[in-house]
Amino acid sequence: MLYALHEYAYYTASPLRMAAQMARDFWGSPANPASDTQFGRTLYASAELFANLTRRYGKPAWDLDKVEIDGKDVRVRQVEAWSSPWCRLTHFARDRNDLRRAGRAGFEPAVLIVAPLSGHYATLLRGTVQAFLQDHEVYVTDWVNARQVPMQAGRFDFHDYVDHIRSMLQALGPDVHVVAVCQPGPPVLAAASLMAEDGDPCRPASMTFMGSPIDARLAPTAVNKLAVEKPFAWFKSNMIHTVPPPYPGVGRRVYPGFVQLYSFMSMNEDRHVDAHWEYFNHLVEADGDGQAKHLEFYDEYLSVLDLTEEFYLQTIDIVFQDHLLPRGLLKYRDERLVRPEAITDIALMTVEGGKDDISGVGQTQAAHVLCPRIPTDMRELYVNPDVGHYGVFNGRRFRDEIYPRVRDFIRRREALPAAADAA
Repeated sequence: MLYALHEYAYYTASPLRMAAQMARDFWGSPANPASDTQFGRTLYASAELFANLTRRYGKPAWDLDKVEIDGKDVRVRQVEAWSSPWCRLTHFARDRNDLRRAGRAGFEPAVLIVAPLSGHYATLLRGTVQAFLQDHEVYVTDWVNARQVPMQAGRFDFHDYVDHIRSMLQALGPDVHVVAVCQPGPPVLAAASLMAEDGDPCRPASMTFMGSPIDARLAPTAVNKLAVEKPFAWFKSNMIHTVPPPYPGVGRRVYPGFVQLYSFMSMNEDRHVDAHWEYFNHLVEADGDGQAKHLEFYDEYLSVLDLTEEFYLQTIDIVFQDHLLPRGLLKYRDERLVRPEAITDIALMTVEGGKDDISGVGQTQAAHVLCPRIPTDMRELYVNPDVGHYGVFNGRRFRDEIYPRVRDFIRRREALPAAADAA
């Protein structure tokens, strides 16, 4: 019912939204002599703010048509490398001729960036992808909004996620480096553990976990506390809703993206109110830079996707309530025990932010404890004291301080002699 009411509210607001857009165009038109007055700018700002707050935010574009490498522009095109009804593995293929002109004609390692499936689109990692494109062949998991997947496609749960990671690595072949950003940490570690135990030749060469809840018992944040304070039945009764028409996934039970969005915005309500008030003032003052920064952030932040009921509830259970992976109790499809201690030749790096209010310091580096047989020279643990959760994988400090460390870690793994792989 909540999902249907949400859609009803959007459509009933359409006349007001259209009126606001017309008012915005009228008071913002250079042909209007009053557009440059304080009165005109205020009406324009009010109409623009209302139109933005009530419009539909669809999936953002990647806008990664080129990347600068060593001072030269290198063209980039998106190629689908693998797909399922739930995910498209996107290869950001760099133009070979441009790479040669930039002096990068040789081999550069392949990196599979596993984007979080936690309410936002993979485009949230635009800055992450842009950084890695400077030195790597980059592949990204572009997860599909569950409301767009017809019921005929079946279920998608935590174990299906593990299968997806394994299938992608097998499709890409040996010696791929995997980077898991936030939520994917536990299923990616589970997939790597299973592949290592099976001796799968396509197991990753290295795995980097960034702000991931490997062990959510450590340094619990407000998100972690909510997950353990509420009983499992509460999440099932209050957070799961049915997709209404006209979406292709009509009838599917999901954790709606808008519920996730409202939950996170309520945690920092004052910050978001202040941001929109500043945006209103930027509109009145015709401050183009301030407007652009606000829109760039919120166009991404307000674009959300739905998760399937089974994936969301299993994640709550496995990762945040029962902590099955760090306790050594996680069973793949309730049959096979996941054993991270089986990993011996996959290099491991963990990255955390000292100001992370989603995954507290210690939760990600717990991966080192779970993988005791990885040699010391194949490990790296890094905590940046000055970044929060988003800053772990995006922004200036990520570009200048975090990414170079991850890049060098991957290079060291590439330089290790083959004998180390059998250690």
